Amino acid sequence: MAVTYQSSDTREGTRRFREAGTLYGRDAELRLIAEVTSRGLAGAGGALLVRGEAGIGKTALLGAAREAAVGRGCRALSAVGVQSEASIPFAGLHQLLRPVLDRASALIPRQRQALSAAFGMAEGVAPEMFSVGLASLELISGLADDSPVILVIDDVQWIDRPSGEVLAFIANRLGAERVVMALAVREGHDTVLNDAGLPELPLTKLDDDAATALLAARAPELGEAVRDRVLAEAAGNPLALVELPAALSGDGARQALTPWLPTTRRLERTFLPRVSGLPDPTRSILLIAAADDQSDLTEIFSAVELLDGTAPSVDVLEPAVQAGLIELDGREVRFRHPVIRSAIYRAALPSRRLAAHAALARALKNSQERRAWHRAAASPGPDDGVALDLEAAALRALDRGAPRAAAETLRRAAMLSDPGGDRGRLLLRAAEIDFELGDAVAARRQLAEAKSSKLEEGERLRLTLWMEALNEESWYTPQRVRVFADVADRLAGADSDGATLALRALWPLSVGCWYGDPAQETRDLVVRTARRLQRSDADPMVLSIAACADPVKEAARVIRKVSRIAPEFTGDPAEQHALGASLTAIWAFDLSWPFLCASVDGLRRQGRLGLLGEALASQAWAAIHLGKHRLAATAADEAGRLSRDTGRSRWALVADLATATLAGERGDHDTANELIRRTEAELLSVGAQSILGFAQFARGRCALVGNQHGDAFEQLARVLDPSDIAYHPFVGYLGIADLIEAATLTGRRDEAEHHLARLDALAEQTTSPYLRAMAAYAHPLVADDDTAEPLYQRALHTRLKSWPFHRARLLLAYGRWLRRRRRLIESRAPLRAAMESFDALGIRAFGEDARAELRAAGEAVTRSTPDTLDRLTPQELQIARLAASGLTNREIGARLFLSHRTVGFHLYRVFPKLGITSRAQLRTADLGGD
Repeated sequence: MAVTYQSSDTREGTRRFREAGTLYGRDAELRLIAEVTSRGLAGAGGALLVRGEAGIGKTALLGAAREAAVGRGCRALSAVGVQSEASIPFAGLHQLLRPVLDRASALIPRQRQALSAAFGMAEGVAPEMFSVGLASLELISGLADDSPVILVIDDVQWIDRPSGEVLAFIANRLGAERVVMALAVREGHDTVLNDAGLPELPLTKLDDDAATALLAARAPELGEAVRDRVLAEAAGNPLALVELPAALSGDGARQALTPWLPTTRRLERTFLPRVSGLPDPTRSILLIAAADDQSDLTEIFSAVELLDGTAPSVDVLEPAVQAGLIELDGREVRFRHPVIRSAIYRAALPSRRLAAHAALARALKNSQERRAWHRAAASPGPDDGVALDLEAAALRALDRGAPRAAAETLRRAAMLSDPGGDRGRLLLRAAEIDFELGDAVAARRQLAEAKSSKLEEGERLRLTLWMEALNEESWYTPQRVRVFADVADRLAGADSDGATLALRALWPLSVGCWYGDPAQETRDLVVRTARRLQRSDADPMVLSIAACADPVKEAARVIRKVSRIAPEFTGDPAEQHALGASLTAIWAFDLSWPFLCASVDGLRRQGRLGLLGEALASQAWAAIHLGKHRLAATAADEAGRLSRDTGRSRWALVADLATATLAGERGDHDTANELIRRTEAELLSVGAQSILGFAQFARGRCALVGNQHGDAFEQLARVLDPSDIAYHPFVGYLGIADLIEAATLTGRRDEAEHHLARLDALAEQTTSPYLRAMAAYAHPLVADDDTAEPLYQRALHTRLKSWPFHRARLLLAYGRWLRRRRRLIESRAPLRAAMESFDALGIRAFGEDARAELRAAGEAVTRSTPDTLDRLTPQELQIARLAASGLTNREIGARLFLSHRTVGFHLYRVFPKLGITSRAQLRTADLGGD
């Protein structure tokens, strides 16, 4: 863009400041940014987060990176966070993408709709944040098809949260893009990007030598006393070293600056002398621009006219430009540094600031959300009219797929409402949104405030219901459940949606019953409460709650009910996930599978990545037990990535343990053990002890595969030991067949018989096909030689037909049993079948055991060839299979939440690994199957 209004002095000052920063103390930082930028231009994109206090040089470094990239032919997109727009959903993202939104027409319809809805440009179903993220990524990736792209985002601490989440999503998917993202955040501010795992560049104060050199270059005329004072006041801050000499010149040299003030406030004061000497009309424009969340000159002038009653002219801006406070770029007003904006805003009288926001609200009559927030900023106290405007803005935020922003807007609306009016209702709605988002801390806070406000009878019941549901410290007692049940019953009778609300609140608590160890009375009360609330005979939420709350007593009934329904019985992917996950909780993996697959497909279509990560983790574990090991690998890999993207670290750890289990089964013990060790350390650090049982299962399976049978027994026995920190009876039964096998192989016959008796009893009570299959698997291992053979044959031909992994293992055990009794010819058939099954499943370690047994039985066996699962990463395998099915790169990207360029990059690596040269050959390539 052409610069229509920028003084030569300002341009020269900016150049000299950047030169000084380059020469004195910022060489290493500039080299790092240049390196990141160069990689991005070459197609290995990435992101860098620059962190530091105000004035430390963040903006200068980002500017230098932008200029260098543009000089090399890059397309640059920029956004700057503004505090007044931090509550407006997707405002920062819109600022970044606005120059290229005309290219959105190239997106697939679903992505185009998501982006339009997020920006309030179209009506429709509320988009999930990650659908907006994928649309933004695809838009930027398409832009990079023409030329490399640099994204520069300054003052990230003031970027609205939905935009921050999208930026984090994009930043973690730039590895194969010609895109580099440079961000700057002020030290001491918590943002969503803090947890995005981005590489950071911390900027520290200049040391004494660098500060002295910078000051000498910028203000060589200073006397010794003033120079020493500037050095002391600046304390190594580059912007202070550049600006303080001007503030302390002339009469300013006698100013009594206060060293105890925070750096930002001291920097603000250095600019105030320049502001105070400006004409009143110019100061009005600066105040409106500082209070505005946009930089549009027409909008600013309209508000100034409403503020002062006089239409300003462009000439009024000249003194501010000459003073080095602002720059004009086309029709946009930009402050030369964020500190200048805050200095002007803070220096204005409170009444003047309120008037500025009121003027902006009147000028924005066609922008409802922004108008509502400026009305709120202009309100000196409670105002029900303003609160209603904010409530409408909150509903709009929900429509645009920004529930967190909606909850915060409702809270602000509540604070502007009368306690005897709508305050309680607004706080209650905010709490419900926070509950749905999994933010229990925020939900409890809103509920506590709503409790003292006026509420209607139904609202009071809802408040009590949520307060009981969120009272984790004392919930798992019969007394607490009775209170909850009473409230739920009353709510169901008073509200048409009461039963649905109550079941939604009860579901996570039933999950807590599965992970915890409440008294039987508590479990019974939870189940009875859910049944009283059921909306149909086979209500999926009631079945889910019953299964998790009391797996042993309820398994048979739930299995009987679910065996009669299909996933289409409920079209809600969230309910399909709840039912599928709860079926894994009662060891009904075969029944859970269609529900988990349906939920994964539905959640993927809806772009609900947080819940999709959970569903994929559940699917990965179900696949492990069902012998679908390749699918388990891809599901676990994607679950880990999505769960970390969405801040659900515990589910990422559950997925990592599935990956560790699979690595152990392939014989990659180093990878498995390192994953288990790291995951276990994280679980202990966050107090997630209830998940430790999965780590022990993975460790036990890895030891068993490595023929370390004593270690396997000890690791698996811990999960069934009530005195052990990893104790979890339900998880313990996942590996009980392994435990029994390890016991028999180490001479622990009494322990093997004891655990087999427990397994038989539980399988009979629950009717779980998995537990029955495990019992069938274990019986011949424990039996005496004269009774073992019919047990082997019965298990192989009946119970284990649907469990290929354990069937292959029992074939191996049977073949070994036959060979050791010198029945060599008879042993070859089961050993060969075992070897072929393990090869098909991609389980190299057990496959090698079967080959060794076959050779010992006298059969020549070829060496195993590398498996597809070994040659390709899980993500590459997933992409290859989708491409083989005929999907385009864009269609694959839409399914996996990747850009089309990233999909192409992965396929480029897949072809040589598979020994093929074209996409068409994928259809005949060995991509395995489950």
